[in-house]
Amino acid sequence: MIPAAFDYRRASSLSEALQLLSEGGEDAKLIAGGHSLLPLMKLRLSSPSTLVDIGRLSDLSYVREDGDRVAIGALTRHRDLQTSDLLRSHVPLIAHVAGQVGDPQVRHRGTIGGSIAHGDPASDLPAACLALGATFKVEGPGGKRAIDASDFFQGFLETALSPDEVLVEVSVPKFTGVGWSFQKFNRRAQDWAIVGVAALGGDSPGLGLINMGPIPVRATAVESALASGANAAEAATHASDGLDPPSDLNATPEYRRHLAEVLVRRALEEAGTA
Repeated sequence: MIPAAFDYRRASSLSEALQLLSEGGEDAKLIAGGHSLLPLMKLRLSSPSTLVDIGRLSDLSYVREDGDRVAIGALTRHRDLQTSDLLRSHVPLIAHVAGQVGDPQVRHRGTIGGSIAHGDPASDLPAACLALGATFKVEGPGGKRAIDASDFFQGFLETALSPDEVLVEVSVPKFTGVGWSFQKFNRRAQDWAIVGVAALGGDSPGLGLINMGPIPVRATAVESALASGANAAEAATHASDGLDPPSDLNATPEYRRHLAEVLVRRALEEAGTA
């Protein structure tokens, strides 16, 4: 299908992007790689009046140390995350998950900021950010603010970002030497996950779930069970506690609950929490 008509503006700086967003109002949308927004536009599920292209803002593409954390620019491509030596050393979960996104074409164009700001519950990187306890830094006309990943996703394809704000950075703690795992079940390679799990081991395990509700979710019931002394198999039985998995052509809610338990157990065992 063909998207509805829209105006196209290319921003040469972050300040210009914010100005263009403000001028476009609530019907203006940012675009960088375009792999999340354009399919919705083709299906007429999204019809922005103005697209503000920020894909060439190179100053928002970086991976660098920031004390005991790693700072990732929102326009960093998935491929750059996958091959970053810094991430492989200190936050290998992010590097690995980025390498599982789509196909090479998607990984060379898609950005971490676009994946997170889109807020798709079937997306991989939001779950990894939840497991890691990431913080998202945003900027708008009212200034800068930081949003915890656990507070960012608010509804189906809805986030805590205001229409006139831009996600500029993802900040993740360093977890050097800590076990981790990423488990994803799909029917075919490169498909969206029917269910997925991003897990961090260590003394304070974290788990993010893919496609287990209307938003990317953290498996807090599993984390609580582990904190109470449960082993991996016991904790995994709580994988779907309090969650409302979707029903679609790929799976029923019951099947997703079963997959979540199986994948969470595998992830916990691989991450070293068993």
